[in-house]
Amino acid sequence: MTYVALLRGINLGRTRKVPMADLRRWLGELGYGDVRTHLQSGNAVFTSDQRPDELVRQIEKRLADELDFDVECVIFTHDELRRVVDGNPFATVATNPAWYMVAFLSEAPTRARLADLAPDAYHPELFHVGERVIYLWYPGSIHKSKLNKEITHRNLGVVATARNWNTVLKLLELSAD
Repeated sequence: MTYVALLRGINLGRTRKVPMADLRRWLGELGYGDVRTHLQSGNAVFTSDQRPDELVRQIEKRLADELDFDVECVIFTHDELRRVVDGNPFATVATNPAWYMVAFLSEAPTRARLADLAPDAYHPELFHVGERVIYLWYPGSIHKSKLNKEITHRNLGVVATARNWNTVLKLLELSAD
């Protein structure tokens, strides 16, 4: 099966550096096939016969063994990524793919965790909760966003890592090969 691994919080500025050549090598040494990376933000595509939960455990352990910090990982299959793209709720609204994000989640947050996310509180920013994802539209840029500050591990209670729409589409393409 083809998987997409999304690493959280690496290569941000000068800290938490993970060279993509090393990541490809480490994933290959774990026995994963056809390992490819996209950009420097921790996106890897590979094949494996293992279950996603086992992949997460192996990848996080390997990275912890190799690095001086922990890295959380979220895994999606190609088919799950296809459903994310096909389920795009903001196709006619999100006009700048750099400001349109998808937060990929390790699991669905509880309703109680989502209860404080009142759509009107963030207008004109928009969000839509999907299956293990939250679609995020930031029409005034991400850096000034109030909503972006709410989509965190602390608030959601699950691992969350976001990618812009351009990256999501590229990962779908890479995982289809």
